[in-house]
Amino acid sequence: MEIIKKVPEELSGMRLDKVSSIIFEGFSRTQHKKWIIEGRILLNNELASPKDTVLINDEIEINPIAETKISWEPENIEFEVLKEEENYLIINKPSNLVMHPGAGCFEGTLANGLLYRFPELKKIARAGIVHRLDKDTSGILLVARTEKFRNYFVNLLQERKVKKNYKAIVVGKIIGSFEITDPIGRDKNNRTKMSARPDGKEAHSFVKLEENYKNYSLLNISIKTGRTHQIRVHLSCKKLPIIGDKTYNPSKNISRDTPEDLIDVIKDFPRQALHSYQLAFEDPDTKETISYCAPMHKDMQSLINKLKKHI
Repeated sequence: MEIIKKVPEELSGMRLDKVSSIIFEGFSRTQHKKWIIEGRILLNNELASPKDTVLINDEIEINPIAETKISWEPENIEFEVLKEEENYLIINKPSNLVMHPGAGCFEGTLANGLLYRFPELKKIARAGIVHRLDKDTSGILLVARTEKFRNYFVNLLQERKVKKNYKAIVVGKIIGSFEITDPIGRDKNNRTKMSARPDGKEAHSFVKLEENYKNYSLLNISIKTGRTHQIRVHLSCKKLPIIGDKTYNPSKNISRDTPEDLIDVIKDFPRQALHSYQLAFEDPDTKETISYCAPMHKDMQSLINKLKKHI
């Protein structure tokens, strides 16, 4: 069971492992450090390092479950490796794959698969995972192969110097492009959801039309910030719910005048039609911008082809 507490003003500016051990009593700072490294303590619902600085009102989430239930053992998990560099890997994550073990998912994760294919990653915190995609979001991910590069990339993320682009298929029609700057915070009625709320944290998304299919659209989205469920929340609050999103499009919205044979295709799409397709960052040695792309997965491409037939 997850427990979430906010950082009080008097602990702002201190290390995560120290603050966590203070506000969650009963376990040593060493134990809290271990849990942070295992991904069982999250900062603002994101993976973090024990030495990361926390600020007032940051949310620390702990999953105090029995250690024996969580497995960081190597497992033969299917995923695509797009690029193997000396310092990092570029992964094309399939949908229906959790990033790492934690509460409610004790094995069978991307982290288990990484340790199977790249055993040296056991020396790196969280098997080299430095950023995340939701279970049912597909696409590109970077995995660090050295502690030095891991620290470098984490700093880039914190300084918002990593470019991330996504593609989403939504219900609704837009023209051109626009920005969404609604702040995002934990939903007051459902702790597993996020929502756009005035007292939330800064969130900034750029939305651009790629193709229209009558009253459905393929969007190109880039994000300046990386809030939990940011794209899904932002599009939903602008009445552009992502097809297949069980959390932010639970009623499985269908656009008016949708042909009968297309209704079931849209309603039966098994996951949110969201794909992380581009990642760009500055090379630490050459200082040049490196960019990687992950082809859209077959399920989303098939959905697009079916939508095109009805234009």
